[in-house]
Amino acid sequence: MSEFETIIVERGGGIVTVTMNRPARKNAVNRTMLLELTAVLRDVRSAVDDRVLVLTGAGGDFCSGADLTDGLGSSTPGLDTMRDTADLALALHRLPKPTIAKVAGVAAGMGANLALGCDLIVASDAARFSQIFTRRALSVDCGGSWLLPRLIGLHKAKELAFFADVVDASEAERLGIVNRVVPADRLDGFVADWAARLAAGPPIALSLTKTMLNSGLATSMDQALEDEARAQAVNFASADIVEAMAAFVEKREPDFRGHQT
Repeated sequence: MSEFETIIVERGGGIVTVTMNRPARKNAVNRTMLLELTAVLRDVRSAVDDRVLVLTGAGGDFCSGADLTDGLGSSTPGLDTMRDTADLALALHRLPKPTIAKVAGVAAGMGANLALGCDLIVASDAARFSQIFTRRALSVDCGGSWLLPRLIGLHKAKELAFFADVVDASEAERLGIVNRVVPADRLDGFVADWAARLAAGPPIALSLTKTMLNSGLATSMDQALEDEARAQAVNFASADIVEAMAAFVEKREPDFRGHQT
């Protein structure tokens, strides 16, 4: 269990579940949560036994965005605070391990973009998403200006950002914002299954795949092929590929450890 003030961190079976825990404020991010989330992401990055991260919220909501009653959401938060917000977005984006956003209820503003920053998003059928910033006379932050156009295209991203409309779970799935929508009573089990499958996967290959996919839109075909060649060279030098071949021959599930030979 966690000793943090605003988040709960639980570990088991290679899965780290980080729960934003301010349910009375729909898990709105205050400065303490901002720093605690960044700190735990850095811990997960360096922890060998942490294979996959699940980000979620307490009390039936994901995250309603920045807490406008706190210094983080004030009208003059200051460049330092916004740089701390950028540090969080980058820590999530650069985490070399798979991440899943488990979204129930509202995911708005900064909260929506924390979800978008994860590799996969699974939402309950009661989930709602909004780029709420312009309703508060703010512009998009926490990486939304970079993430949203890449997920749904520039013109649709502008529509959601300009009008700040609420998008329900089915529309979010249609737009490609989320990977799956499941009934609320199946959300925990579905995410647990995906997380377990990722945690059992080959850590080196998954990390390299994530890195290449993240950089692919800004990379030429020539460079992408060179990156793939280098990644496969790393994979062929790992103990995981030996284990994969042995498991195939022996007709068993592989036991990947993420080690080099």
